[in-house]
Amino acid sequence: MKLRSLLLTSAMAASVLGFAATANAADVKEVQMLHWWTSGGEAAALNVLKQDLGKEGYAWKDVPVAGGGGAGAMTTLKAMVAAGNPPTASQILGYFALDYAEAGKLGDITALATKEGWDKLVPAALQKFTTTNGKWDAVPVNIHSVNWIWLNKAVMEKIGGTEPKTFDEFVALLDKAKAAGVVALALGGQPWQEATMFDSVVASTGGIDFYKKAFIDLDPAALKSDTMKKAFDNLAKLRSYTDPNYAGRDWNLATAMVIKGDALVQVMGDWAKGEFRAANKEAGKDFICYRFPGTDGAVIYNSDMFAMFNVSADRKAAQVAMADATMSKSFQSAFNVIKGSVPARMDVPDTDFDMCGKKGIADVKAANANGKFLGSLAQNYAQPPAVAAAYDDVVTKFFHGEIKTSEAAVTELIKAINSAK
Repeated sequence: MKLRSLLLTSAMAASVLGFAATANAADVKEVQMLHWWTSGGEAAALNVLKQDLGKEGYAWKDVPVAGGGGAGAMTTLKAMVAAGNPPTASQILGYFALDYAEAGKLGDITALATKEGWDKLVPAALQKFTTTNGKWDAVPVNIHSVNWIWLNKAVMEKIGGTEPKTFDEFVALLDKAKAAGVVALALGGQPWQEATMFDSVVASTGGIDFYKKAFIDLDPAALKSDTMKKAFDNLAKLRSYTDPNYAGRDWNLATAMVIKGDALVQVMGDWAKGEFRAANKEAGKDFICYRFPGTDGAVIYNSDMFAMFNVSADRKAAQVAMADATMSKSFQSAFNVIKGSVPARMDVPDTDFDMCGKKGIADVKAANANGKFLGSLAQNYAQPPAVAAAYDDVVTKFFHGEIKTSEAAVTELIKAINSAK
């Protein structure tokens, strides 16, 4: 989920320094983990790792920082590293890991990676963010993809809906829900959520090759094209299907609307499935998963990673143990079954996954082989944080009516990206 740099408040600084003092007293059998997994599904998934390390005799020092986008967690991490007391590991996304690596703040787990042959198991696209000059300094926990829609099956049947294969069919389905008096589109009106949805809209409108040109290559012709204008027009269409209270809503509360049948559909990454599972809902019976219409065959990904920081010698054994446990096939399966994501290792069987998980695993393998496995701009896997933040800002201003037309949105997007480069 989306991250963004924030200034550290005095209250946050005090709490971090308090933690740092505690960390100094940690013995070699303690693992300190900074993360923002605080929703029900996320916490349940993280518990798998706690239990695995507990079996090896490691106590778990939890450093949770609430906030689905992770901005608060990154602020806390910055303060801890600056104070010289980094955690054993921190949840992190894409280019944020590269920033710490380039600053020389990350450790070295290459010996373990070489022994286990991770370079042959993890997609090359992810290794860009887990290695620095051939040195492994982070481990990928999972592969999420953002181009999903999640539907309440009972509501879908009530309105006589069928799987939408195109954007126009998706709009027609939302119209049916709206006519039936159901909230058609459950959304949290936060910049990262709106930008995450726009990733899918762009890929749907122009195709995955267009998405690559625009957001991976930052091709000026693609960014200023009529196709990009059309994508903003399509985003504006989706805005009309939200409820009046969407602004500021957390993502998991939007998921809960679909779970309860208060809304038909949510456009969200597959971490949403973890919430369905935590609510004891079953894929195919209680809810349905489809790729965002027009994007089937492509995967717009992000990946939760654990960055391994430079720590004192007496803490390195715990760090290696954590990395080893995270990359084990058993953990990669058990964790991702609960989290809603798919394994970062390509050799993990799909046996224990539900129908959505099986599709997710198959899609990742096919997209990775066919050149359709591309990073999410909203989730810091297509461009560095400054560009992603500029993208978020333009998308949310357009979505909330501060930018009035698609033509103006395209102009502002190009200007913002060029300024952020």
